[in-house]
Amino acid sequence: MPDSRVPNAAPKPNGHDRAAGPDTIDRAFHRAQVNKANAQKSTGPRTAAGKQRSSLNAWRHGLTGQTVVLPSEDQSAYQRHSQSFLDEYRPKDATEIQLVQSLLDTAWQVNRAAAVETNLFSLSITEMEDRVRASHPEAETALAMALAYREHNRAFANISAYRQRLTRQFERTLVLLRQIQAERRKNEERQLDNAAKILKMHNDESLPGQLSPYNPADDGFVFSSAEIETYMGREERRQRANNHDFEAHA
Repeated sequence: MPDSRVPNAAPKPNGHDRAAGPDTIDRAFHRAQVNKANAQKSTGPRTAAGKQRSSLNAWRHGLTGQTVVLPSEDQSAYQRHSQSFLDEYRPKDATEIQLVQSLLDTAWQVNRAAAVETNLFSLSITEMEDRVRASHPEAETALAMALAYREHNRAFANISAYRQRLTRQFERTLVLLRQIQAERRKNEERQLDNAAKILKMHNDESLPGQLSPYNPADDGFVFSSAEIETYMGREERRQRANNHDFEAHA
């Protein structure tokens, strides 16, 4: 029998019902349509902070996916910082590129840590100046700095430990990069010397007026003939300079 407390109350669908009634289906369909319409109205972040956070995807490292440049930092400054390292070390293969990338990112983080430490000191001194009194402004500043360091010593210790860890990582990476590049240059010099000898032999053995072009790739070299000739010219000048120096001191 229907519930006498609610006149004409219709039975509510429950988990035991084989199917929902027409009214329930209509309401569910209406809710789905409303949700779909609301989703289509979304245009992404609206505030400046939200847009800045969403732009982080463009500032992520292409290999690791880690955020290298923070939203508060200058992307163009990071690019100039990166280019300075690339210009200095001139990596030639994937391994050298990876090491230089690690080097410049670590250096960027070391500089950031130093800036954070300075900013923390400045903020803390400003907060502590009202708590100390001295007869001279410089004395007040010194006391405020000491008080700031005492009350934030853990934060300063963490920053210091972080900087030291990054500095050690930078030094290890730099040593490895220099070792790899020195070995690569030594191998290139050896290969260029061999290629120069073969090119000279090729030129000497060619008949007058019938000099055929030499292809270094035939002997497994990755250098062009122009690069080999440049090396030969440099070595000839170096030899002349050594002879000149010897004669000057004879």
